[in-house]
Amino acid sequence: MFLERTIAQLDTGPLPPDRAHVRGQLGFLQWLGALPGRAGYAAEARRALAMAEPFRPNSPAIAVFCDLLTASLQMPPRPLQLSLPPPRRRG
Repeated sequence: MFLERTIAQLDTGPLPPDRAHVRGQLGFLQWLGALPGRAGYAAEARRALAMAEPFRPNSPAIAVFCDLLTASLQMPPRPLQLSLPPPRRRG
């Protein structure tokens, strides 16, 4: 259920590349943080990829999310380049 919510939050349509990159990374971190403790990572990542893939052509943020999932499944494993967006003042 949380995966569906993450995908819905990422499926916002066209975005500038920098915003899509930030949103895709945040979506990946959100999904990763919501995984159950005993879940098999590879199976969960493949399931997330299968669910998000149909939205990829129309949503750059989901494309980034899918790219991160794909990279995380590659062997041998290597660190992903993840970062939080820079803080900015609102209001």
